Amino acid sequence: MRSKRSSVRATVAAVVCAVTLPLVAAIGGGGAPASASFDPAGFDFWVDSSMGPIKSRVFRAADGNTQRVVYALDGLRARNDLSGWEIDTDVERVLTAWNINVVMPIGGQSSFYSDWVAASNTNGQQKPYAWETFLTRDLRNALADRLGFSPRGNGVFGLSMGGSAALVLAAYHPDQFRYAASYSGYLNISAPGMKEGLRAAMLDAGGYNIDSMWGPPWSQLWLRNDPFVFAPMLRANGTRLWISCGNGLPGLRDQVRQPIDAFHITNAMGLETIALANTRAFQARLDSLGPHNAHFDYTGDGIHNWFYWQDQVFKMLPDLSANIG
Repeated sequence: MRSKRSSVRATVAAVVCAVTLPLVAAIGGGGAPASASFDPAGFDFWVDSSMGPIKSRVFRAADGNTQRVVYALDGLRARNDLSGWEIDTDVERVLTAWNINVVMPIGGQSSFYSDWVAASNTNGQQKPYAWETFLTRDLRNALADRLGFSPRGNGVFGLSMGGSAALVLAAYHPDQFRYAASYSGYLNISAPGMKEGLRAAMLDAGGYNIDSMWGPPWSQLWLRNDPFVFAPMLRANGTRLWISCGNGLPGLRDQVRQPIDAFHITNAMGLETIALANTRAFQARLDSLGPHNAHFDYTGDGIHNWFYWQDQVFKMLPDLSANIG
């Protein structure tokens, strides 16, 4: 186990060093730039927070139930108008047809959906991020009070940054989230090279200072937010997990894209390779603890791109449906 872990961490370090600089322009966003796609079936749901008013997009279950709720978390380059899930996928249309209510928090660029120790001093941020508190208190309570949504037994999934955050939320708020899914998530963020890579990416995605997030590397807050470290909590909680990642190699759909996308595809390949090393390390950690309630899905091909994440939502859907509400 120790040698396997060392090998995985060495792989992460090597990959991060090799690809960090060319990849910071694309991390969390995947392949080609998105074009906005607004779904009129959803509605804006505003909730006050310590960060100011925060918008979420809510899509109601087809049968009108209020017990089956899933939160969809965005990637590092989350926008302030729509979630990437609404822009680049059709998951809300399919989830609601399965009688699942969908909540898409909007914003939180480079936040890891976490409570930060300070406002970023590199981009003039006025108030520190407090996303964990928002999602598990402010938004949770508002959805219950105003829409009647169940505050317990929910699901949460996310890609890249959002995948890591989904596991954090489930680990520390198991009454709210009994199901969590990570697609191409960074699940071993204390591995060698990871903080340096994330520092560069967060500076590029909004000019955020990673030291304002959880303080110095390997502080208690940093370790608290590392899925590799808190894996025993997920096992003890009995949280149902769906963990997926591609192998970093383009598939047929990537190969038929326009030549102008070659740069983005190359970036997405490197990002997925890092996510794969992180995911393999997390699985080794979880397996070392004994039996657990996690499903790991490694695709035969796949890079850091939205249509692979949409595929995973659809593949996961029967499992999600059976384990929430």
